[in-house]
Amino acid sequence: MKKLFTLLIALVLFSPLQAQSFFAEDGEAVFISKVPLHTFEGSSQNLVGLINLDENILDFYLDLETLDTGNGKRDRDMKLTLETEEFPFAEFYGTLVSPVDLNNSEPQPALAKGTFKIHGEQQEVEIEGTLQPTSEGLLLKANWILNLNDYDIEPPSLLIIKVDENQEINIEILLKPYSEDQ
Repeated sequence: MKKLFTLLIALVLFSPLQAQSFFAEDGEAVFISKVPLHTFEGSSQNLVGLINLDENILDFYLDLETLDTGNGKRDRDMKLTLETEEFPFAEFYGTLVSPVDLNNSEPQPALAKGTFKIHGEQQEVEIEGTLQPTSEGLLLKANWILNLNDYDIEPPSLLIIKVDENQEINIEILLKPYSEDQ
């Protein structure tokens, strides 16, 4: 299912393929969650991303089943809370508002505007980060706060201790030039 989804996105974004298109399916997504007196994180190395600089289009998605907090019970509870069987993906689709100079190897401020979807809900968001051209491709780093209530996700609790509704999200992904041969 994941490969089919990736192929469909690539066909939509890259028909016809452009020289300034970048793709990766091994980016890192990390969330940081807090409860009183304790912080934990979960991560996945399966962030899929597409950037088409000619069209200023970005599309990123994550299979939520790949998130791992290092604690099996917490992972099961998280997936029940996110209802990953019904809503297996989180996705951002939008436009890159700030220009990127591919000849400048320094990290450049990047602003994306678009729709973030999770748990069957979607919100218009602005996400700030950096884009850095490298010899291998385009390195994207971004972070933002995701409010669980905005996506109809009830923060889990243990007795009277509830997980903070605000989750810090961090992504890092090295997108490589995309060509028809891939």
